[in-house]
Amino acid sequence: MATVAALGALWLLIVLIAGRRQDLLGVAMALLCVLLATVAGVAVTAARQRDADGRPGPGGPSVHAAVEPPGVDADTLETLGDREAIRAMRDRHRRDDRSR
Repeated sequence: MATVAALGALWLLIVLIAGRRQDLLGVAMALLCVLLATVAGVAVTAARQRDADGRPGPGGPSVHAAVEPPGVDADTLETLGDREAIRAMRDRHRRDDRSR
């Protein structure tokens, strides 16, 4: 998808530069060029993230989503406030992960 979008954006950019259009069609082509470039960038980023994690990107389903325990969120940290309690909670989550 990234390759197709990048090629489309490049083709539109070349047509815009060579044609020197300054009308409504030129504006529409420029907006489409920006849209295609954005799609290409997002597709490349998703592919890099998928390769780094070994899991699908943000839009894909995660196999571990249903079995992972919830992380420590800001409200929990504020409620606990004690570093010892936070460490104990993290250790407990790590033990739970290893036992699965």
